[in-house]
Amino acid sequence: MIVSLLAQQPTGPEFGKSSPIGLAILVALLVGTALLIWSMNKKIKRLPATFEKEDPTLDQALDEGTDRGGIADSTPSEPRRPKPAVPDEP
Repeated sequence: MIVSLLAQQPTGPEFGKSSPIGLAILVALLVGTALLIWSMNKKIKRLPATFEKEDPTLDQALDEGTDRGGIADSTPSEPRRPKPAVPDEP
């Protein structure tokens, strides 16, 4: 059924005509696309050449699987004992 509908030749007085509203929509889309491209090019030109940090030690520590809380301090502190799940007091 769909094939037979698609195979029919379009007829009628309105076939092949487009409305001015369609042209206005097409022009608006083209203008919008041009403005988006222009804006993105401006933003790309303002980006720095590289995103490398001057001191990458924290990033390297994070890459090794540690987090900021896991990085050892330069001064040793008292070892922490884990809290028991059940209190010792009766």
